[in-house]
Amino acid sequence: MWIGGGIGGGLLLIAILWTIGTYNGLIGKREGVKSSWSDIDVQLKRRYDLIPNLVEVAKGYLKHEKELLEQVTAARAGALSALKAAEGMPTDALIAAENQLQGAMGRMNIAFEAYPDLKGNQNMMQLTEELTTTENKLAFARQYYNDTVQGYNVACQKFPAAIIAGMFGFKTAKFFEVDEAEREAIKEAPKVSF
Repeated sequence: MWIGGGIGGGLLLIAILWTIGTYNGLIGKREGVKSSWSDIDVQLKRRYDLIPNLVEVAKGYLKHEKELLEQVTAARAGALSALKAAEGMPTDALIAAENQLQGAMGRMNIAFEAYPDLKGNQNMMQLTEELTTTENKLAFARQYYNDTVQGYNVACQKFPAAIIAGMFGFKTAKFFEVDEAEREAIKEAPKVSF
C-alpha cells in the first residue's frame, strides 16, 4: 500500500515539476520575444526621427517634388501612429504602414538621383548614412525578432508543452514579415551600370 502511494506521489511530484519547468520556459521565451521587439521599436523610432530631417534638407532641392515629400511625411506619421498603437507587438496595421513608408522612401530615393547637388550636400550625405545604418540595424533586429518568435511559437505548439501553453493562455506571436509587393521588389535586383 505504501509503495503504491509513494509511486503515485512521486509521479505527481514529477508532473508538477515538469509543469513548472515548462511554464517557466514558455515565460522566458515570451519575454525574449518582447525584448527582441523592443530592439525593432528602438530602430523604428530612430528612423522616424531621421525622416523629417531628411525631408527638410531635401525641400530646398525638390521644389517640384512637393507631393512626394508630403507622401513621405504622411507615411511616416502613419507608421509612427501604428507603432504607438501596436503596444509592443507587430500588428497588421503597423506592417501595412511600414510597407507604405518603405514605398514612399523608395520613391524619394529615386527622386534624389535626379538632383546631383542634393546628393553632394553634406547634411544629406550624413543623414543618408545614418538612415542606411539604421535600416541595416532594423533588418538585423527584424531577423532576430522573427527567429525568437519562431522559437517561442514552436515551444508553444510542441506536444506536450502545447497542453501547458493552452492551459495558461500562451498564444503564438506574430512574425514581422515583408509584404508581397516588397518581396517581389527584392526578387528583382536593380540593374547597375557604370
